[in-house]
Parts: sequence; C-alpha cells; structure tokens
Amino acid sequence: MILAQTLSTDGQMMADSLSLMEPGKPSIGLLDLLIKGGYMMIPLYILFVIAVFIFVERLITLRKAAKSPKHLMDQIKILVQSGKVDQAKFLCQGESTPVASMIAKGLERIGSPLKNIEVSIENVGKIEIYKLEKNLGILATVAGAAPMIGFLGTVTGMIQAFIAVAQEEGMVSPKLLSTGIYEAMITTAAGLVVGIIAYLGYNYLVSQVSKLVHSMEYTSVEFIDLLQDK
Repeated sequence: MILAQTLSTDGQMMADSLSLMEPGKPSIGLLDLLIKGGYMMIPLYILFVIAVFIFVERLITLRKAAKSPKHLMDQIKILVQSGKVDQAKFLCQGESTPVASMIAKGLERIGSPLKNIEVSIENVGKIEIYKLEKNLGILATVAGAAPMIGFLGTVTGMIQAFIAVAQEEGMVSPKLLSTGIYEAMITTAAGLVVGIIAYLGYNYLVSQVSKLVHSMEYTSVEFIDLLQDK
C-alpha cells in the first residue's frame, strides 16, 4: 500500500513537471520584465540613453581628433625651415585637430622668446584636453548612480510586496509574494547592467584620451625642438 501511494505521488509530481514544460504555457519576455520593474525603471531608462549618447558622441569626437596625419609635422618642418611660416599656418588651419591647433599657436608666436612659445602651446593643449574630456564626468556619474537607483527600486519594491502580504487575510499566496519579489529585483538587475555598460564605456574613452594627450605632448616637444634648431 505504501509503495503504491509513493509511486502514485511520484507519478503526479512528474506529470506536474511535464505540464510546466509544455510549449503552450506562456513565458515572460524581456520586455514584459522591464515593464514590470515599476516606476523606478524610468530613471534607469534615461540614464541608459544618456550613457549611450555620450559614449557614441565622444567616440566620434576622439576618432576625429586622432586623425591628424603623420606627415603634418614633416611638412611643418620643411615649411618652417624654408621660412614659409604663413604657409605652415594655413596648413594647420586646414586640420581641425588638437595637434594642429597647438602647432598653429606656436607658429603665431614665432619671434617671441622660446619660453613664451612653449607656454602658449601648453595653454592651447589644456583647452584641447578639456574639450576631449567633455561629458566624461557625466558618464562616470551614470556608472555609479545606476546601480544605486536599482537597489533603491528593489528596496521600495520589497516594501510594497510585504505591505501587500500584510494586507492579505488568511493564507498568503506564495505567488503573490514571489511576484512582488521578482518584480522588485528587476530594478537591481537593470541598474547593474546600465552601470556596467557606462563604466566600461568610461574607461575605454579615458584610455583613448590618454593616447591623444601623449600624442599632443610628443608633438609639442618635437615642435619646440624644431624652433631651437632653426
């Protein structure tokens, strides 16, 4: 008798498991999960859009800034050594890059003491670096704020779930409790995803800015050496 009851129970459990795996059962899609995350998902959506916009905009800007041709400095050397400073200035004006702007400022100061030329180039370099780093601070803020907003959404969601449980009379449905919990956890997952994307994008852009700054410093030193040899 006991064996028969055990087999009957096992058979029922297997049947229930198979019924849950039936293809006809509805499944929750990604869009449904994002919608069920609650109102705290709205700032996360906004932060995600801001992070993507800043990353794409900065990436395009940095790639344009890095397109200064390698032969530019060689042409500047030939023109300066030939005394064709005006042509060298015109050549730099045709290149809208940080390196070209620094060289153009140095060419404008030719005839002044070498120290003054060097200071002028450094000042232009600082301005160009500020332009390159524009909005990177916002991207870093998004990387830190998104997970915190996600955790806040989870806490508020859990509070609402337990309030709903407390208002229930009699036996509390496990479905009611589990639904409230998983909806609250959605904001944590979304916040972490947005934060990770923003953090990786920020670090990549910072590395690209560092490469450009190194190139600018190398070019300025090369230009000062050219004037000293002149």
